[in-house]
Parts: sequence; C-alpha cells; structure tokens
Amino acid sequence: MKFVDEASIRVEAGDGGSGCVSFRREKFIPRGGPDGGDGGDGGSVFLVADANLNTLVDFRHRRGFRAERGKDGMGRNMTGRSGEDLLVRVPVGTRVRDKETWESIGELLRKGERLLVAQGGFHGIGNARFRSSTNRAPRQSTPGTPGEQRRLHLELILLADVGLLGFPNAGKSSLIRKLSGARPKVAGYPFTTLYPNLGVVSSGNGRGFVVADIPGVIKGAATGAGLGIRFLKHLARTRLLLHLLDIAPPDDFVDPVQQVREVESELRAYDGNLARKERWLVLNKRDLLDPADFERRRTGILERLGWSGPAFGISAVTGEGTRDLTRALMRYLDQERREAAIEPGATSPDQAVDNGGDWHPLA
Repeated sequence: MKFVDEASIRVEAGDGGSGCVSFRREKFIPRGGPDGGDGGDGGSVFLVADANLNTLVDFRHRRGFRAERGKDGMGRNMTGRSGEDLLVRVPVGTRVRDKETWESIGELLRKGERLLVAQGGFHGIGNARFRSSTNRAPRQSTPGTPGEQRRLHLELILLADVGLLGFPNAGKSSLIRKLSGARPKVAGYPFTTLYPNLGVVSSGNGRGFVVADIPGVIKGAATGAGLGIRFLKHLARTRLLLHLLDIAPPDDFVDPVQQVREVESELRAYDGNLARKERWLVLNKRDLLDPADFERRRTGILERLGWSGPAFGISAVTGEGTRDLTRALMRYLDQERREAAIEPGATSPDQAVDNGGDWHPLA
C-alpha cells in the first residue's frame, strides 16, 4: 500500500442538546411546577496515537469525522444523554495544524496519547433551573451550543533515533537490511527506494534503536529534484544522521567528496536545523577495494572534506564494519539519553513499527 504522510480532514464535534420546557402534571398534584431537564453535552473529537498505524492512507478514503450530538432534555427532570466522544486513530508522530490558519494544534509523539481537536457543544438548560421565588412557572430554556468544527492538516513525521542520508545507490537500504529486520527493496539502479522505511536495531539485553531510511537526496532536491526533499522532514526528529557515501563509485567521473558537499548544500537549503544536526560519515562498499586502496581513498576523502567527526568504513553487503558502527551508535544514543535525563520515549523500539519495509496499516 502506498505510503501517505500528509492528509486533510474535517472534524465536527457534536452540538449540545437543548433544555426542555415541561411542567409536572400528575393526578392529585395541582400546579406541580416546572420539571424540564437539561440537555446533554455534545461529543468531542480526539486524535489518538496508535502504534499499529504507520501511514495516513486511511484519510485519503474518509475525510469527514463527526461526533455524536447531545440528546435534548426531557420532562420529569430527566437530563439528556451526552454524546459519545469520537476517537480518530492516527500514527504515532502525527503533527496537527489548523488548515485555515496553519496554527499548530499539537503533536502525538507517544503511543496512546490523545489530542483534543474539536470541543463538543455545551448543554442547554431546562426550565426547572429557572425556577425562583418570583418566577414559579418559568417557560424559558436555552438551546445547546454548537460543537466546534475544524479543517485539519495532518502530517506524519517518522520517529527514529538514527536517519540514513546520502545519494541514490549509496547503500542505505542495504545497510538497514543488514542492521535490522526491515526488508526494503534493493537493486542496482538509482531511486530504488521510493518511500521511507523503518528498522529496529537490537543490541541485546533489550536495548536497541530505530533507524529511518529515506529516498536518496540529489543536487537540486531543495528545489524539487528527485524524491529526497519530500521525505527530508522524516529526519527532523532523529538524534543522529548517518551520511552514507559510495567509496567505490562505478563511474570514474563521480567524485564522492562533491556528493557530500551537494547533500550538505541541500540540507542547508531545506532546513538549517537539520543541517546542524550531528552527522557521521559512513564509507560504504569497502568490500570492492583492497585494504590499501580503501585506506588511501578514505584518507583522501576525509582530508579534502576537512572532516573532524566520526567516520566508519563498512560493507553493507558483507557486514564488515557494521558491528563496530552499531556499538558506536548505541553508545552515542545511551549518552544522549543520559544527558537529556529522559527515557527513550516515543523513539524507543517498542513504540516503532518494524514492518519489513512494507508500509501498510496493521489494524
């Protein structure tokens, strides 16, 4: 099923029920007095984060959601039943905005979290509530207030600890297949990856982290070229970026250093905060070179880039170097969590969905 990360919907809360005008009429009880009950409150609309969902595709088929109206009040001081709240399930990581004003309403970052998006109407008052010493037979009541109506823009931003970044065919999908149970399509041509993939990497003892793979970024992505710019937002919540680089490109005219600079330029053009995020360099496909040639190329690339951060040489196909990379990632993320004095939270593996690279609702 197609991966959908944006959708627009309309939500309508229920109106409040109207108050009742009624007078007690029973045999042998003359002038029984007012007994009109209040109406019920209208139901509200809530968005609920569901870890079993991983796309907004359901909202392409259903765009309107309406909560139940409150019932009107009745005689004998009977209050109308309140309308049921409507719970609309969305994936964890959904950002919600008002479509008319573009105001941010909130984000759902944890499993089971709720967000009120439309408040139900308040109930009307029955005539029994208007009785007083000077007004013993009131004939007035109030109607229920209308429920809130809104047009919402939903945007799904994946929750992951580590994001994979790089040109097409750099080996991002091969690496996520090697590190996790995700099984995205891998082929020898560019733009094999059309949609983001999530994989859960386990390091034993119940510890692990989530990796996100997005389509490759190319020159001009910030102005609409390729697919990467559309999905770069899914790296916004990651704690660390792995910049994969093909150290043995098939064409001699391809310059790996120039590719790194072009990706950096696109990151800055898209979002300065994303460009400033912690980024490690991963030199992939070392199995295609002999050790001496690999070391020579590695040194030359790092010197030309002036790279001072962590750099790793791996083979996503054979697995060479991936264990050291996984251990370093786990140490870094553990340190980040300790410094932030928080638990893994919404980006912990138990709240991610590792679906083998295929995006589809599980419920």
